[in-house]
Amino acid sequence: MKSLERLANKIKEENPCWSDYLCFVETIQRRKFSERTIRKYFSKLVDKNEFNKRNKKDLLKYLMSLSTTTKNSAEGG
Repeated sequence: MKSLERLANKIKEENPCWSDYLCFVETIQRRKFSERTIRKYFSKLVDKNEFNKRNKKDLLKYLMSLSTTTKNSAEGG
């Protein structure tokens, strides 16, 4: 899913003052990415110093809620 990485890099380039996390949020928001893809690229694109390890699970849960491929949206709810 190199398109996610390209899009994230483009957003980062257009918004150099934004954190990696904020760029990642903007990248996945209202787009269809699987949970697996979100997890993979979160680890790859977001600097580990930008979040507390203990909060990673909650951050990922929030990010998945932003993507339109969650189970609820797939079921229309």
